[in-house]
Amino acid sequence: MGKRVVIEEEECIGCGSCEELCPEVFKLNPDTEKAEVIKPEGGPEDEIQEAIDTCPVECIHWE
Repeated sequence: MGKRVVIEEEECIGCGSCEELCPEVFKLNPDTEKAEVIKPEGGPEDEIQEAIDTCPVECIHWE
């Protein structure tokens, strides 16, 4: 099995940078105001990695 992308939602501050960088994998939940992974099996790894690197609270990671 390949790696999966995960967000620690309790640490997310809802900045939206991950959704902006990779909208096919990340989405800001309007109810919780937190980002969530909508495609855990991934997508473009370079875009996901950029979202991981850009996250200000470092709550996105590979598993």
